[in-house]
Amino acid sequence: MHFTSVQCVQGENFLFLVNNADDESSFTYEEKSGKGPRSWGEINPHWQACKNGTLQSPIDLLDQRVQVLSHLGRLNRDYKPAPATVKNRGHDITVMWKGEAGEIKINGTEYKLLQCHWHSPSEHTINGTRYELELHLVHKCSQGNLAVVSIVYKYGRPDRMLSKLFHHIKSVDPKQDKELGIVNPGDIKFGSSRKYYRYLGSLTVPPCTEGVIWTIVQKVSLTFSIQLLVRFALVVFGFWRLIKPEWFCWVVVL
Repeated sequence: MHFTSVQCVQGENFLFLVNNADDESSFTYEEKSGKGPRSWGEINPHWQACKNGTLQSPIDLLDQRVQVLSHLGRLNRDYKPAPATVKNRGHDITVMWKGEAGEIKINGTEYKLLQCHWHSPSEHTINGTRYELELHLVHKCSQGNLAVVSIVYKYGRPDRMLSKLFHHIKSVDPKQDKELGIVNPGDIKFGSSRKYYRYLGSLTVPPCTEGVIWTIVQKVSLTFSIQLLVRFALVVFGFWRLIKPEWFCWVVVL
């Protein structure tokens, strides 16, 4: 699969479906509840992709399935400080930018940054290893299609942005947003912008819509204090979807 041909299409559908994913009452991560990941495709007729989709996320990023494509170049991002709010959506903690927070560029198309959220433990695995935390930065192009950048964390030194946000996160009322003031997404450290996995997948929550461009920073070099992780996990631990079968080849840019 060659990602130079990925285009921005079906924008209206994506915007509608992403908004639907905010309804945390319709699904859970507890299999015994009858609303867990194995049952998502049965809960709502619009969520059939969760059960029958062929490009589902998350997946295990396996070295033996990687195809090296050097022509894709660096991960181009241009983020800006902007007003933001934080919300506990039940299935994750989300920071939503209300102003112009910048963008990334993929194949010449600009994808504006909308929000970021965390899952603990990580949803994607790398060569079978599941890490302590995963950050998703969600972007949308002018026609509404989505691109998500993922960063996986492990134990280590404190993460600057999450350390600053945690005192807000731990007190968030699930029923309302909390104003954060100006938040600079540029504070999020990406590590190398030259090495990343890329594949065409889906939303990891219902309706599991396919066609999402995923970019996962290859090196787990961004680390996270164990003290902060323990406190953060009390809020979001256990919100991850089962790994899906690999239906396509991975891309690493060197």
